[in-house]
Amino acid sequence: MTKLFALRRWLAAWAVHLRVGDGLVLAAALVFCVVSALSLWQGGRPDKAIIKAGGKVFAEVDLAAPRMLEVPGPLGTTRIEIQPGRARVAADPGPRQYCVRQGWLVSAGAVAICAPNQVSLALSGRHADYDSLNY
Repeated sequence: MTKLFALRRWLAAWAVHLRVGDGLVLAAALVFCVVSALSLWQGGRPDKAIIKAGGKVFAEVDLAAPRMLEVPGPLGTTRIEIQPGRARVAADPGPRQYCVRQGWLVSAGAVAICAPNQVSLALSGRHADYDSLNY
């Protein structure tokens, strides 16, 4: 309880020195931080999905219409599901299923790689959340 009283005393001592303009500056800074975070950390919206098999582009698919694609690989067929604005690896014959567990990819620059079957799914758009250098 003594720490709480000490904190109240310290805040009361600072409150004497604050003016209305100080409060306005703090409020403006808080609003600026919130608006910046919401607008700058959104990431890019994806335009298309790039599907590769064996290191070569298998298909470039627009993300406007829903569809299912079957991509052949050395282990079998990988199924990729496309929905408006998002894509995922629905099924893969690989042993660990890492690319399936990746779930829905929704931002530009997101990638799901099914390494054993040599299939990858990447979303591209104008602005990616990150690039390959800082990923």
